[in-house]
Amino acid sequence: MTTLSDNAVRETAVYGLAPGAVARGQNFFVQWLEGRETPYPARSGHEMLLLLPDDGAQVRVGDGDWQAVPGRSVCVLPAGDAAVQLKPKVRAALLASSRPDLAQDGIANAADYAAPDPRIVAGDSGYRRMRGTGELQVIAIDAIRPPADKPRLKMLQTETLSINWVEYQGARDRSSLSPHSHADFEQGSLAIDGHFIHHLRVQWGPDADQWRDDLHLQAGPASMMTIPVQMIHTTEGVGPGRHLLIDVFSPPRQDFIGKGWVANAADYSRP
Repeated sequence: MTTLSDNAVRETAVYGLAPGAVARGQNFFVQWLEGRETPYPARSGHEMLLLLPDDGAQVRVGDGDWQAVPGRSVCVLPAGDAAVQLKPKVRAALLASSRPDLAQDGIANAADYAAPDPRIVAGDSGYRRMRGTGELQVIAIDAIRPPADKPRLKMLQTETLSINWVEYQGARDRSSLSPHSHADFEQGSLAIDGHFIHHLRVQWGPDADQWRDDLHLQAGPASMMTIPVQMIHTTEGVGPGRHLLIDVFSPPRQDFIGKGWVANAADYSRP
């Protein structure tokens, strides 16, 4: 629900993701995976991120051998072809900044991107991997130390993506929410565990016909929403139990990298 130009409001919605389903932003694609008999193939011109929130998987990169990777990990897959094999009931998510192998009619919100938003910056801002190029990288999420003042967040990047792994128990403190907006990039919000409310507000401009009522959208597990530029937003985890939400950005969040918050930032450099 923000603009394609200064005057036109773009709608957004929460999409429930069945196994294999995809939702996107202008610069990123998110595919939800669940265990099945056949592998999930994928191809990208850039590195991809495989999120394994619970159990492990078998991963093949290019024409290489299948490799076992553990659960509670994030895998950086090199550009090119890859495949992911999951056992029954195992869940995963595959994130990429390009997916030329996907059919447009298979993307839940493809119609939202029939026309690009010119205010969104390009996804490739010049970051390049400096070590382990072309290799599968496996990062144990529980080995990452969160920023001192952000204990719920763990952050990672690729050359063209960055994520916040946001995990906590129980409801979020309603007196400490964080409404904010982004001027020139979208934010994907992938709910993996728990129930959330996405609170959304369109900023007022001079044209009152473009004003919108606030939205408070319910989001359960295996759901995805892309937050448009200039949309004021904050997400509230509600109810008991584990909450796991993944924030998706492209290009990588240079502000977070500069503050030393991104755990694998030393693997990358930017001219």
